[in-house]
Amino acid sequence: MIEIISIGTAVPQHSFNQRDVIPMMQKIYGLDDKEARRLAFMYRQSEIETRYTVLADYTQPDEKYWNFIPLSQDEPLPNLDERMKIYNREALPLSIAAINDCLKKNVLPADITHLITVSCTGMSAPGLDLQIAEAMDMQPQVFRTSVNFMGCYGAVHALKLAKLICDSTPNSNVLIVATEICSIHFQKEYSPDNASSSIIFADGSAAVLISNKIQSERKLQLSNFYSKVAYKGKKDMAWELSHRGFIITLSSYIPDLIEQDIALLVEEAVQHYGLSVKDITHWCTHPGGKKILNAIQRQLNLDKDDLRFSKDILSRFGNMSSPTVLFVLKEILENLDDKPANIMGTAFGPGLTMETFLCTKQ
Repeated sequence: MIEIISIGTAVPQHSFNQRDVIPMMQKIYGLDDKEARRLAFMYRQSEIETRYTVLADYTQPDEKYWNFIPLSQDEPLPNLDERMKIYNREALPLSIAAINDCLKKNVLPADITHLITVSCTGMSAPGLDLQIAEAMDMQPQVFRTSVNFMGCYGAVHALKLAKLICDSTPNSNVLIVATEICSIHFQKEYSPDNASSSIIFADGSAAVLISNKIQSERKLQLSNFYSKVAYKGKKDMAWELSHRGFIITLSSYIPDLIEQDIALLVEEAVQHYGLSVKDITHWCTHPGGKKILNAIQRQLNLDKDDLRFSKDILSRFGNMSSPTVLFVLKEILENLDDKPANIMGTAFGPGLTMETFLCTKQ
């Protein structure tokens, strides 16, 4: 049996309240009164209370203390090289914090047989996978692979790889580490895409231990997957490299596209799982934003509490890209009772790619 043994999470030390950062963002963008009011409205309507970042600037209203954001409107933000230096400095300790929260007394780092890292906000070689293996004193023979640049659904792809590994390799302890430093890719040119991303994205890390060797008390089985691409949305969500950092395209049509396709996707997925929609007891939905969650709730005719874990994570942490759905899954796992459960996960990313997974508890 392939089981999710434990999930650990971590966030950077710097946090800020969504409403408190509005004046700062209005100043950085250099907005006139009309656009400033519009941006403030968008921030207040996001249903995000708190976000975390590796950059202290966002917690410093006085610009003389800024290090990442330039003081002058004419001065550019750090280039890609400088942003990657921050990623390389911050991603490892954040990942280790999540790993320590995950492993605890379950296994020692030396017992990990396979390591899968997930990230779309930084890349290097040697990469985060090797840095983690060395820092955690894992065996030099540990199998390492990386899921890069897949966006918010990257952790689901890693879960899929973990199941493939456990299906084919006895006595496997697979560790997934999804770490994103979204805040370093902030762009100060004011546009709908840049404004939207500055409102929802944040930094965080999640680690998941999956094993066909350890028997957990909760017995949450990683059961199945189903995915689909809506090609009509390939231009509405994109993530590209630039000398100015990673540039995101985040169209306002994304909630509409998801709303159009989510009911059929879920119906196809549950049929693939041999279930029906009414058999799903918990919804582990990636909180890509308020509008996305509301669109899914409408189309699936869900009760207001069915997405409570996703809404809670969005409020407390924002959208951290790939680790976010694992934050939601951890909340669900910690709140399971003794009853059987069918947990359906969904996440979305560039493509427009829609990934689902099923976890079960007997």
